[in-house]
Amino acid sequence: MRNPYIPSMAEIVNIEDETPTIKTFALKLKDGPMDFKPGQFIELTVFGAGEAPFAISSSPFEKEIIQVSVMQTFNPVSLRKGRVTSALFTKKPGDLVGIRGPYGNGYPIEKCIGDVTIVGGGIGASTLRSLILYLMREGKCRKITFFYGARTPADLVFKKDLEEWKKLIDVHVTVDNPQDGWTGHVGVVTTLFDKVPLDFSRDIAFVCGPPIMIKFTVKKLLECGFTSDKIFVSLERFMQCGIGKCGHCNIGKYFVCKDGPIFSYEQIKDIPEIF
Repeated sequence: MRNPYIPSMAEIVNIEDETPTIKTFALKLKDGPMDFKPGQFIELTVFGAGEAPFAISSSPFEKEIIQVSVMQTFNPVSLRKGRVTSALFTKKPGDLVGIRGPYGNGYPIEKCIGDVTIVGGGIGASTLRSLILYLMREGKCRKITFFYGARTPADLVFKKDLEEWKKLIDVHVTVDNPQDGWTGHVGVVTTLFDKVPLDFSRDIAFVCGPPIMIKFTVKKLLECGFTSDKIFVSLERFMQCGIGKCGHCNIGKYFVCKDGPIFSYEQIKDIPEIF
């Protein structure tokens, strides 16, 4: 039996700049293909710096090379950049990293048989990208609508994907603060809901983004007719071991790394510290 704390080796084969603070790393797995579901995550080790959890942002059908989209973290108290992400951002194609996983429960893709509403904010789009790529290829849903918001146009991730997706699914993008040349919608992501005629009562919804964005998105979805068991959120809380041993990600009766990171709002609505 393999020791769950020992990472497998992976080679960085490509690095793509998404925004000034976000990069997507393509990782070729030395131990062979990795089976995973949209919404699952890996623990990525930068040797000499440590490890950190990152959602898998690539298609589950691409098993030989997986992708993670990483934001350069910054601690506003210490005014220091994150140790692991800082070390990762110095790496180049050909360098080796370690991987444990995949971990977590993933999105309930078996429930996607009607209209699917997906709402993302900022780097939260990374885990949703994996879901969208799956649903566009193998999903049984009738319609996919993707609402995506970022602080500025420069902070939008997966810009090439967004243009391609518009040919196949309903995509709506907004920014909080427009810059010169921006002709799209301006406002928080929930303001898009009033512009799109949808029968929300028939939908299932998936949400990922900053905690404050999730809080108000869930509130708006409930007002639009969703029931709490049809809203699923991806919780990004501090996780360390990834396998429910250290207790860092404990919320209520749940461990985010094992019981999540995907939860229905029905499961967590009575846990006050989440948002």
